[in-house]
Amino acid sequence: MSSPDEREAMSSERELLKRIADALERLAPPAPNATDWLNAPAYIWIGDTARAIESIKAPALEHLRGIDRQKNSVCANIARLASGHAAHDMLLWGARGMGKSALIRAAVLDVQSTGPESLALVQVSASAFDDIPALFGELAGIERQFLIYLDDLGFGEGDTIGPRQMRSWLEGGVEARPANIRLAVTSNRRAIVPRHSAEQDDPLNPRDAVDDLLALADRFGLSIGFHNCTQDEYLAIIAGYAEHYALDWSERAALEWAKRRGARSGRVAWHFVNELAGQQGCLIGD
Repeated sequence: MSSPDEREAMSSERELLKRIADALERLAPPAPNATDWLNAPAYIWIGDTARAIESIKAPALEHLRGIDRQKNSVCANIARLASGHAAHDMLLWGARGMGKSALIRAAVLDVQSTGPESLALVQVSASAFDDIPALFGELAGIERQFLIYLDDLGFGEGDTIGPRQMRSWLEGGVEARPANIRLAVTSNRRAIVPRHSAEQDDPLNPRDAVDDLLALADRFGLSIGFHNCTQDEYLAIIAGYAEHYALDWSERAALEWAKRRGARSGRVAWHFVNELAGQQGCLIGD
C-alpha cells in the first residue's frame, strides 16, 4: 500500500500529464469538417478539404459573343456531363481575355438553372494540384456529376512530373478520374507546357520533345482554341453589353479604348463597358 506522500506524488503527476494533454489538444488544428458535396453549386478545393461557394458569378451566355463555335461545344459537353451521359475532358486554350474561364462558369450556371443538383463546379486552387487524387477519392462515391476546373494551368520548364500526372488522370493511369468527373482546363498555350526553338535542334529525334509536350493536349477529348477577336466581333461584344445595360456608346470611343490597350478581346470590351457605366452613373454586375 502506497504512503500518503506517494499518493500525493502520483496525483500531482496525473494532473501534470492532464495539463500537458490539454495544452497539446489546444495547439492541434481542428479536424476539417466533412464537405457536403450535394448542395452547393461550386466549391474550391484547397488540398485537404473544400470550401463551398454559394453562387457562381458569370456573364449570361448571350453576352459571350465572337466565340459561338466554342460556346456551342462547351455548353453541349457540360450538358451531357450533367445528364450523366458520356462527356469529354476539355482544354480551352488560346488568346487571353477571350472568355475561356467565363464560358466554363456560364455554361455550368446555365445547366444549374434547370437542374441545380445535377452538376457542381470544383475549382482547384493553384497550391492543390498535387492533391487532386484525394479529391477524386472524395467525389467518386457521390451521387452527383462534377466538373473539376483548373484555370490558367501552366507547367514550368523542366517540370516532367506535373504533365505526366495530368496524362495519368485523363487516361489509363491507376489514379484516373472517376466516371462522374470530367476536367476542364484553361491555358494560354495549347501544349500547356513551355515550348521554344531549342526543341527543334535536338540532333537525335527532333520531333520527340515536341510530340511529348503535345501528347498532354491530345488526352483531352475536346481541345478548343480561342483567338483574338476581329474588330467587328469586338464591337459586337460591346454592343451586346451596352444594349443589356442601356448604355450610350460610340464605335470611335470603343476602338480608341482598344488601341490604347494594344488588344481587342472580350476582356478589353468588358473593361470599356465598365468605364462607360462609371461615366454614366450606372452599377453593373460582373
